[in-house]
Amino acid sequence: MSIHGSVNVLGTPLMACSYDPVTGFFRDGCCETGPQDVGSHTVCCKVSEAFLRYSKAVGNDLSTPVPQYRFPGLKPGDRWCVCASRWLQAYDAGFAPPVVLEATNQAALRIVPLDALLEMAVRRPGETADRQADGD
Repeated sequence: MSIHGSVNVLGTPLMACSYDPVTGFFRDGCCETGPQDVGSHTVCCKVSEAFLRYSKAVGNDLSTPVPQYRFPGLKPGDRWCVCASRWLQAYDAGFAPPVVLEATNQAALRIVPLDALLEMAVRRPGETADRQADGD
């Protein structure tokens, strides 16, 4: 259940993205957003090595810890709320990580087309977990 009343891209209550590491612009585990979240950290993804390399190459090192921002540094497989525009940039370049639709804020749709999110979904709507190769 959503702790903030926000809605995900499927039109249902926004679910948590990750508590380990604790993600979200507000570091509450959810891809919540607000006026102060200029980057729109609304796409919950399961980061991949390719995405981490790509992000670093374009100027956003997500692998190195930054303790003053409570940022642990990410490793492949971690779930993280990424900026919608960065995810779309990675998608267009062929490096987008899989998306957790239930934990991706509907606000991401202002920037990212729903079709792109659906294409990259960890589990597509109606698909059961046992059919997923990565166990999600």
